[in-house]
Amino acid sequence: MKVLHFFKTYYPDTTGGIEQVMFQLCQGSRAFGVEGQVLTLSPDPVPERIQVADHPVVRVKENFNLASTGFSLPAFARFKAMAAEADLVHFHFPWPMMDLVHFATRHGRPTVLSYHSDIIKQRTLLKLYAPLMNRMLGSMDRILVASPNYQRTSETLKPFADKTVVVPYGLDETAYPQVSPERRAHWQQQVPERFFLFVGVLRYYKGLSTLLDALEGVDYPVLILGGGPQEQELKAQAERLQLRNVRFLGRLDDEDKACLLQLSQALVFPSHLRSEAFGISLLEASMYSKPMISCEIGTGTTFVNIDGETGLAVPPENPQALREALRRLWDNPEEAARFGVQARARFEALFTAQRMCERTVEVYNQLV
Repeated sequence: MKVLHFFKTYYPDTTGGIEQVMFQLCQGSRAFGVEGQVLTLSPDPVPERIQVADHPVVRVKENFNLASTGFSLPAFARFKAMAAEADLVHFHFPWPMMDLVHFATRHGRPTVLSYHSDIIKQRTLLKLYAPLMNRMLGSMDRILVASPNYQRTSETLKPFADKTVVVPYGLDETAYPQVSPERRAHWQQQVPERFFLFVGVLRYYKGLSTLLDALEGVDYPVLILGGGPQEQELKAQAERLQLRNVRFLGRLDDEDKACLLQLSQALVFPSHLRSEAFGISLLEASMYSKPMISCEIGTGTTFVNIDGETGLAVPPENPQALREALRRLWDNPEEAARFGVQARARFEALFTAQRMCERTVEVYNQLV
């Protein structure tokens, strides 16, 4: 079976949670007889066709970008040609231009849509987009959502409950690099013996401003791994609060990330808006047997991290509650270790890439 994945961004141009899910689906579904390929946009699509691991990626020119939405005229013709050779098209939501391409090309293929997030930031534009969005969702044969929490709390998804299937995201542990003794020794010299770690793109919905407020007046070491649009603003806040226990590491490669996750005391993941639909970093922490701190926002973050079982869940945008959660894990290492063991058990039961791919391919087979 040939499956065409379509989304506005992909490796190697960008890295993020949706890209990671697409990568795992393309790679892991091969074991079930599915050949995945990706069509995406790029500001510099040279060469147009590249190979990412074991699957092909075709990039077309992004002509302009408006409200985080890339637009491309060449995408219409390229999508139509690639869809004609595919058995099924797998869309990744949200991306309004994708809806236009779907209807304009009249490709006639079975369709699956992964609903990665509600539209949160562009509320005004959503009023204009809503009719097209609802038509798009209504036209899909199946809609995949990553957690029962998100399905239950998304107003957008409620009219489409009869075609919505919960398929949790998953990771392939073997795809992560083995940390060399040299790299481990390097970081052991660079970081405190115990520290909290944040991993992710520094975006508006990550709740990092609240984390910095929570650290005022305490001395828990926190490493922030990742870059993004909020980086300078957050550094200025840390300087204003005179935080000497926070270190911004910027973007690092996968081996460094794996090493820091292994060395950390716990992952702190304070996302406070529904734009954070799941949290791949939480899965990574679970995979490495680490306890977690996250916020209860009605999304997959508290489907991965169960309060009192795999870590702690606190109210969003509440520095005092976040500070208390940090204190509890710091002062109770035995409890933190127990949370980590239980997080790993939950990962093995629910969040492996093999499980995600197997359940997704079951949906494909129902439609083809």
